[in-house]
Amino acid sequence: MLSTAMKLEQNNTIHTSVMKTEVGEYLNPQKNGTYVDATLGFGGHTLLILEKTDYTAKVVCFEIDKDALSITSEMLSNFSEKLTFVNKNFTELENVLNALNLNEVNGVVADLGLSSFQLEQSGKGFSFQKDEFLDMRADSTTDVTAFDLINDLSSGQLSEIFWKYGEERFSRQIARAVTKSREEKEISTTLQLCSIVQSAIPGKFRPKKINSSTKVFQALRIAVNNELANLELFLHKAIKCLAVGGRIVIISFNSLEDKIVKNVFRQYSTVCTCPPDLPICRCGKEPVLKLINKRAMSPSNDEVSINPRSRSAKLRVAQKI
Repeated sequence: MLSTAMKLEQNNTIHTSVMKTEVGEYLNPQKNGTYVDATLGFGGHTLLILEKTDYTAKVVCFEIDKDALSITSEMLSNFSEKLTFVNKNFTELENVLNALNLNEVNGVVADLGLSSFQLEQSGKGFSFQKDEFLDMRADSTTDVTAFDLINDLSSGQLSEIFWKYGEERFSRQIARAVTKSREEKEISTTLQLCSIVQSAIPGKFRPKKINSSTKVFQALRIAVNNELANLELFLHKAIKCLAVGGRIVIISFNSLEDKIVKNVFRQYSTVCTCPPDLPICRCGKEPVLKLINKRAMSPSNDEVSINPRSRSAKLRVAQKI
């Protein structure tokens, strides 16, 4: 029988976990600790925790994608006594821990990126490399799809989404092209949308290193899944549930995510929030976190050469005090 590590290694086509060495170093799992993998995916970071802890350790694993959870729970079946699998959004962290009678945990890790499986094999239209239906829901039980947004929202609303969540400089032009195109035929697939986006961006301004549709697809995915609001809510709950000395490790993949992580960590690590012109502190605020790395860490050149999708990863770490 294949070991769990070998199973995961053979499934690199499903997903290669990002910055595993750094996660292991900075999460620093203790032998008998209790940990949360808030984005289980295909188990790379959970396996790392398992390898560094003993039989008394516990890992609570959140995964909103039922297909991914089914695959990974089978791959990690040898560790079932140490694992609790949760098919819920990580915003439910506090409620789930309370239901498990866990008052606090020793560490939390979250990898906010899409897995290779989601991009290439899920059939949900996350990628512009295949012609798939514009779904983009991480949780298939929710109602609103990317198809709904693209075909129902006004040009102004689409432009706002493309700019706010994708930082797309040609958001207005793309939104107008979308609304004009759907007058003739509804836009239902990824390649349809890609063609429209590309036609809306002037040739000399089309990016050379990434696909022209990258920012639009990111924006739609964030909007469909309410990713940024959920991330901020999750961070507050995760910090609340951390034990003193416990660490939270977050890997983000775009500037919007990283900014939220940076600001929330800074909020909890700040000593005083009084106006600078006050002679003495009146707020009495005490820091809750200590920043382990003042600046976000990036993957090594070696990792990027092996796994190019890791190139945009940013890792931030904080410790409860």
